[in-house]
Amino acid sequence: MPPVFRFAPSPNGLLHLGHAYSALLNFDRARETGGRLLLRIEDIDATRCRPEYETAIYEDLAWLGIAWETPVRRQSEHLSDYRAALERLSALDLVYPAFESRAEIARLVAAREADGPWPRDPDGAPLYPGNGKSLPADERTRLIASGAPYALRLDMAAACRRVDGLSWNELGEGPDGERGAVPARPEAWGDVILARKETPTSYHLSVVVDDALQGVSEIVRGQDLFHATAVHRLLQVLLGLPEPAYRHHALIRDGEGRKLSKSSRSTGLRELRAAGATPASVRQLVGLG
Repeated sequence: MPPVFRFAPSPNGLLHLGHAYSALLNFDRARETGGRLLLRIEDIDATRCRPEYETAIYEDLAWLGIAWETPVRRQSEHLSDYRAALERLSALDLVYPAFESRAEIARLVAAREADGPWPRDPDGAPLYPGNGKSLPADERTRLIASGAPYALRLDMAAACRRVDGLSWNELGEGPDGERGAVPARPEAWGDVILARKETPTSYHLSVVVDDALQGVSEIVRGQDLFHATAVHRLLQVLLGLPEPAYRHHALIRDGEGRKLSKSSRSTGLRELRAAGATPASVRQLVGLG
């Protein structure tokens, strides 16, 4: 079977040079290997994703000379797939509702840090400090029936007890030069969110479900997602999904060494195009010329 690659942007802003680099790497890998390139629109965040940004994604990628298979998978059209995966994890007793708001979690972390540093995940966010896992079943039922907002979290300790020797095959390079068989340590992320009351999925859950359903065999993405791969491998094992190979690449950064953001007008593809850039010059800018 030919290898399958994917580029999966979120339509919550305009593409910049970092997106162009990742998209071009996937496109080039597909051509070099006789593989297929899929485009996936990760639009589960209804509050930030907009149709005009999705249209711009298609236009910018086509301008770069990138071709992809159709139809394009839009996550918002496949919520039942993620709901089914969530139900499988719930049947394993690995999911629980947590009712603290973001503000309440911040207050809990601040209180705990009065006694010393509170653990943080690889992205620097504090691990979940609440008591959702210990709430009695009848109290959970009462809160849900009352309409209280909640997040569905993975019981990380229980999940990790179900796997052994978790790792992934790194064809690229991690932030510290990691290559080959990389040990996965999902416990560093704590009880990650898998879904919310209003949305039956999260990035972690939907990305592993999509990659499996679409037959993606090699995932080419930025090093900012390198450590998240541990969570993805855990979910793949728990759900019985195939293991793809991973190829993480260095990030394109601004003049001060910061990761590019969608608000960075100086590196936005639209702005570069308006200033006279060509697809060939964009390739040179990202080191693929």
